[in-house]
Amino acid sequence: MRVHRLKSLLVATLGLFLALVSTSVKANEEPGGEKLDPAKVIMEHIQDSHEFHFFTLKKENGEEFHATLPLPVILWSEKKGLTAFSSSQFHHGHSSHQGYTMEHDKIHSTDPSEHVYDLSLTKNVVQMLLSLIILVMLMISVANKYKKGQGITSAPKGWQNAIEPVITFVRDEVAKPNLGKKYTKYLPYLLTVFFFILVNNLFGLIPGSANVTGNIAFTVVLGVISFFVILFSTNKHFWGHIFWFPGVPTPVRIFIMLPVELLGVFTKPFALIVRLFANMVAGHIIILSFITLIFIFGSMSAVAGWGFSPLSIAFAVFIYLIEIMVAFIQAFIFTNLTAVFIGQAFEGGHEEGHH
Repeated sequence: MRVHRLKSLLVATLGLFLALVSTSVKANEEPGGEKLDPAKVIMEHIQDSHEFHFFTLKKENGEEFHATLPLPVILWSEKKGLTAFSSSQFHHGHSSHQGYTMEHDKIHSTDPSEHVYDLSLTKNVVQMLLSLIILVMLMISVANKYKKGQGITSAPKGWQNAIEPVITFVRDEVAKPNLGKKYTKYLPYLLTVFFFILVNNLFGLIPGSANVTGNIAFTVVLGVISFFVILFSTNKHFWGHIFWFPGVPTPVRIFIMLPVELLGVFTKPFALIVRLFANMVAGHIIILSFITLIFIFGSMSAVAGWGFSPLSIAFAVFIYLIEIMVAFIQAFIFTNLTAVFIGQAFEGGHEEGHH
């Protein structure tokens, strides 16, 4: 029964996603026959914005109707101080408000000498906060059940059944093999990173939502946090192998090993940042590319458009289902690599923990 409901939910979600994207793509086709710009359509869907844009419809008189959820704009400048208003005041970039304009979701002052700091709650920020609230509420409810004895003296129920195996998996397959006896110290951080990335990955697959994990700023913050966790986990053996690699001639140590090892300290968080960002963006781009292909073929010939539609939709559905799996895989990879890098920082203490 649960599997059937899950399949129905996936079909409904993807159907809504295809309908919204198709409507948006159609809205970008001009009445005069001008071809749409696929790159522009795709980038608008994966980039951050000051509103949640669901679809756009063109009326018979040529006017456009935008189904959006505007978000608050918060600006600060030395001349005007703090300014706040709704993003709907810009009318999708067609007008200015209180001396500010918005072009390609970037807010500028009409006064060239005024420097503006944008502190707005964009859709990435809002969705990340919503994901965080939902995650905290979910974990607190599960923790309260354990406090009452459910899952300890009796079988776990509800979300406990879904979350407990995941926590056990991260503990037994990620933390223990890489961190040894010190796994209990880092397990809370690893679990937080795993579930936070997973929740944002899954939310990014909902039609009309933001692809938070496909934003480089999001992955950079996660990578920097992991970088500091790795640095604070190092010991004298770790730095000794970097600055004075044993068993190597002195010239090789200074001119080859030292630069390479120091570079390796910074490439680890860089790998975490780029891997998560690239994989989450790639999936969305591929799905949108298959959808826009329908309208590209349709602009050539109506028969070609309709004929390619079933194949394009089939591929889009296939990639969408893969993206659900990728959401779990990328959360696991980021968490596992973080544990590996922390374990390497022990430089000897890791192996001792296994003995």
